[in-house]
Amino acid sequence: MRKLGLIGGMSWVSTRTYYEHINRIVQQRCDRRTSAPLLIESLDFAQLYALHTEDDWSRAATILSASAQRLEAAGAEGLIIGANSMHRVYDTVASAVSIPILHIADCVGARMEADGVRTAALLGTRNVMVEGFYRRRLVARGVDLVPPDMSNVEQLDQIIYDELMVGRVTRSAERALKSMVTFIQQSGTEAVVLACTELEMVVDADANVLPIYDSARIHSEAAADWILAGGEQVDNIAA
Repeated sequence: MRKLGLIGGMSWVSTRTYYEHINRIVQQRCDRRTSAPLLIESLDFAQLYALHTEDDWSRAATILSASAQRLEAAGAEGLIIGANSMHRVYDTVASAVSIPILHIADCVGARMEADGVRTAALLGTRNVMVEGFYRRRLVARGVDLVPPDMSNVEQLDQIIYDELMVGRVTRSAERALKSMVTFIQQSGTEAVVLACTELEMVVDADANVLPIYDSARIHSEAAADWILAGGEQVDNIAA
């Protein structure tokens, strides 16, 4: 197995999700005593919270690049960033190391392309839903993304940052997400992308009115494939 580095802490909740998903897959495919060879650096999310200006994002890129370099120096042969929104600085981080980084949107897009999905809605933080860095990679896979509902953007930011990222799950958040998914289904959209690694806490991806593409689960599965299978498909995704 190859050793994977995980840049985590954004939030600690999603880092726990990645660790569990990756290890369960490795255990299922190998032996029940097998654990995934992982190097994890959990960053202080207080330094990476509520980024608005280009200076804020430049600082985030510096922090994540330094983390990637430390993980590479510690022996990681590939990397993942355990957050959707931080892929805004993916190109800068990837240029700071000589090992591949699995882009979360490419992993999601590849799965949707294989399933023949043509229209989808993104649910995530404001920058993921509104900016182009994430959307472009799904569009490149033939997925037509519906425009974001700005009322959902405001509500999701509140749920994600004030509740889920501190480990808090509420019935009101579960109801809000269920309503959003139902409305998307009624509009004729084929699928929903959970483009926030914490949203799986309040959305059951396996029991919904629409196909749900859970970015954290798909990213974790791609990471486990890379750890176990040698890297051909992951190198393509990382490119």
